Amino acid sequence: MVSRPVTRDDRPAPRPDARRRGRRARRWVIALVVLVLLLVGADFGAAAYAEHMISQKARTQLQLTDDPSVTIHGFPFLTQALGGDYSHISVSAAGVPVGGKLQDVALNAELEDVTAPLSDLTNGNTKAITIGKLTGAVTIKAADLARVAPLDKIKDLRIEPATTDYVENGDSGQSEPTPTTTTTEGQAAQDESSTGVRISGHLPFAGKDLEIFCFAMIEADAKAGAINFIPKRLQFGNDQETTVVPAAVQKVLMPNFSASINTKDLPLSVTPTGVRVQSGSVTIKGEATNVSFAELSK
Repeated sequence: MVSRPVTRDDRPAPRPDARRRGRRARRWVIALVVLVLLLVGADFGAAAYAEHMISQKARTQLQLTDDPSVTIHGFPFLTQALGGDYSHISVSAAGVPVGGKLQDVALNAELEDVTAPLSDLTNGNTKAITIGKLTGAVTIKAADLARVAPLDKIKDLRIEPATTDYVENGDSGQSEPTPTTTTTEGQAAQDESSTGVRISGHLPFAGKDLEIFCFAMIEADAKAGAINFIPKRLQFGNDQETTVVPAAVQKVLMPNFSASINTKDLPLSVTPTGVRVQSGSVTIKGEATNVSFAELSK
């Protein structure tokens, strides 16, 4: 007898109830996937709405021209919102006016252990939002520093970083070293409670317009709640035959570079713990505990 291969038509057909169970299982899987996507979408949508409400209130409170950036971290958002407790919220803004002198302050704040009842959050009631720990940074540009007395006497004021050693000792005729801005590849340098700075600009003296370089230290005074500019020595600019400034001239001009900024007058209400100088700006770092969102501006 000659046998033939078994074809598809020769195989037994699936039972009708097995086919129905397979289709039913696929439907459940599809429904579950759709439900998860809807929940995730609703969660992100609710978070975006809350961020928008906080951003709008912060814009009014800080007198900004644009909405600040607000990010509520953590997933899912809805469980945080229902409980009114948030582990981490980030706020950043630029162009913040402070008082009548500072016009272009930038701020970045990391808010941890935030308590915000859902009704207050959705209504934008920022006064009811309390922050367990706030880590903030306020950046002041050279153009704003030039409005702070007595720095406002210096024409064309410029800010550059300088090493502490060069500020204190100079370098015996050698060129000024460039301060290190990173510790390891791709890693930013740590902020310190004091750092060197080179302040340069033009000052009138004895009927002349002199370009002066001032090498100073900037110190964060946590107890007094202030950032102090402490001048150490002066040099003439490149337009003079010598960089050496006579002692009598230094005595007259040095006070123009001695300034103090009260951090209590700045946004974020933090105790200053660190300071960093970049080309054209100074960044003040600080921390605060148990504050309200409404206290982020002064």
